[in-house]
Amino acid sequence: MKKHLLFLSIILLLFSCGEYQKVLKSSDVNYKYNKAIEYYEKEDFARAMPLFRELTTMLKATKKSEEVMYYLAYCHYNNSDFITSSYLFKNYVSTFPNGSHVEECFFMGAYCVYSESPSYSLDATYTQKAIEEFQEYINKYPNGSRKSECENLILELHNKLAYKAFENAKQYYTTEYYKSAIISLNNMLIDYPASKHREEAHFLILKSSFELAINSISSKIEERLQNTIDAYLVFNDNYPNSKYIKQAEKIEQQTRENLNNLNN
Repeated sequence: MKKHLLFLSIILLLFSCGEYQKVLKSSDVNYKYNKAIEYYEKEDFARAMPLFRELTTMLKATKKSEEVMYYLAYCHYNNSDFITSSYLFKNYVSTFPNGSHVEECFFMGAYCVYSESPSYSLDATYTQKAIEEFQEYINKYPNGSRKSECENLILELHNKLAYKAFENAKQYYTTEYYKSAIISLNNMLIDYPASKHREEAHFLILKSSFELAINSISSKIEERLQNTIDAYLVFNDNYPNSKYIKQAEKIEQQTRENLNNLNN
């Protein structure tokens, strides 16, 4: 039984390959177009793609050229070739500014860039570019069907950039470059005021201020201890119920003791 099934599978495969070769060699444009649509609807993008690519030339300047470019872009997208698909979606928008899929393709061009956005720890070029392109969609289509989705994706990407900035700043604290940590953490808070790591960033500023102060040369200790008190007051005002509050209060107590010892 298994041998019969294997034999039948081989026959079907050979027939399928033979049929596809027939489509590729055909000079009948309508036949080729219909078969490309058929393969696409069956999600056989590997077969549909070469046909649509050939049809872009064969059907250029015809009514069907718009649909060919549309399907070709989605073939690349469904094969996870996001760079090429982004180019093709944008090419559709520029070639057919009044096309029936123009808003969708405008969004998809940006979404393909978003799909190339890597982990937060890697280069942020595609992340920044995706934010810009989603914002362009919102500006162009303020009542567009994908506006809410764009806003959510922009927020997601901003959070990714904020986390990258936070982790980079935190690394300065971990490696005991406390002055650089304070500067980087403050910059992160300015650039990403809505970051979910805001509380921890303020706490690390407090810890970095204290460590910087107690490891400073004598002429700078008092000033930096006072900066630590200021950092504590900011933290306490903003996060009185923080999970870090007991540690923060201990740092504040140690700071005041050091200041008292200096004054005495």
